[in-house]
Amino acid sequence: MTASSVVIATPAVAAQLVVNGTFSNGTASWWNSPNTAMGVHDGILSAYVTGGTANPWDAIVAQNGVPLAAGKSYTFAFDASSSVPVNAVTTVQLADSPYTNTLTQTIALSPTSRRFSFTFTSSLSTSAGQVSFQLGRNAGFTFYMDNVSLTEQPGSGPIAMTNGFYVDPNSNPATWVANNAGDSRAAQIQSSIASKPMARWVGGSSSGVRAAVSAYVAAADSADRLPVLVAYNIPGRDACGGHSGGGAGSESEYRTWISEFASGIGDRPAVVIIEPDSLGDFGCMDDNAIQTRNRMLTYATQQFRDKAVNTWAYLDAGNAGWVPAGTMAPRLRNAGVDNIRGFVVNVSNYYPTGQSATYASSVNASLGGGAKWVIDTSRNGNGSNGEWCNPAGRKIGTTAQVGGGGGTEMLLWVKIPGDSDGNCGIAPNTYAGQFDPAIAIRLINGT
Repeated sequence: MTASSVVIATPAVAAQLVVNGTFSNGTASWWNSPNTAMGVHDGILSAYVTGGTANPWDAIVAQNGVPLAAGKSYTFAFDASSSVPVNAVTTVQLADSPYTNTLTQTIALSPTSRRFSFTFTSSLSTSAGQVSFQLGRNAGFTFYMDNVSLTEQPGSGPIAMTNGFYVDPNSNPATWVANNAGDSRAAQIQSSIASKPMARWVGGSSSGVRAAVSAYVAAADSADRLPVLVAYNIPGRDACGGHSGGGAGSESEYRTWISEFASGIGDRPAVVIIEPDSLGDFGCMDDNAIQTRNRMLTYATQQFRDKAVNTWAYLDAGNAGWVPAGTMAPRLRNAGVDNIRGFVVNVSNYYPTGQSATYASSVNASLGGGAKWVIDTSRNGNGSNGEWCNPAGRKIGTTAQVGGGGGTEMLLWVKIPGDSDGNCGIAPNTYAGQFDPAIAIRLINGT
């Protein structure tokens, strides 16, 4: 990892908290109770409900694993109908005992499909929420449902304030393409990588960081786009990997640097990833170094909270193959995660999105629920082979988007595809942070 450039572009759409709400993947992620038979026909979920049940919850179609945060407002919407007129109950609640409800609505169903929409403020903070359709206490009938959506109400957050993600024309891949237009690889790198969203990595001295960050964020703001940045300057960074060592010279210097960074953003919208690897490296640090690092990270979260009020900041939480979720959660809390939006997983690594989301959900559950997370998908298209330093056979993943399933808030290209992890693996002569077109082509082709 190293300081470098980033890019991103996607429409400003609220994160979707229900998975497979259009049933494009059949009934995946949805379940049904006894007394129902569920399937998908012509893209619409249908559930035949037997008669003779005593309670609404005796026949259910539902989805678990829905994240909710207390005090946040949400909109729950869906299209629904039934073969005969009946009343049913829909809820948003805890998936397990005591099944606390934060939304309960009776819905009148008929053979004519109708759009239902309910806005509510959650009383729950949990990663174990549930949306349910309780269909019992009716004679035998068929329930039909489509276009199920649960989204957080837009507020003053950066996604709501902008019209997509900012694409940096000066990212490392874009700069290489501009300087090597005659290279046979340039067109492929431009179309597959340089034109896609990714993050700008920022390090270096305190003297110029405020101006540099401000200029970058101002360019994004002028374009009505959302910039994504990585703060990467913690003293003793990459303690375990060793290829991207460096950072500020002292705790005092780092405090000045991160304060200037946050001040450079000001009240403009942004997303910031805070110090990749900083909470995964503890195995290579003594207790005093860990305490010092926690102080610096907590200070960083406070600076973004207080000086960059329209920034969503995320502490790095390693990856699915590094630190167990139950160990990472207290590390995040000790580093000030409660001051910011949440955490990020899989930065500069290769674990598949589903595996990363499962790990992130476990971390969030260990935190007590309510935190948000994002996943780095820049190089996870072929998953992980267990190696981290320029391994062969990896591939670029899903480009930046809002949402990502399983409670994921965003998928982002945090690591810049084509930037070396260090002089290792398939790039023994390319140092960390340097763009290598050979790495880029292999990531495009998955070789």
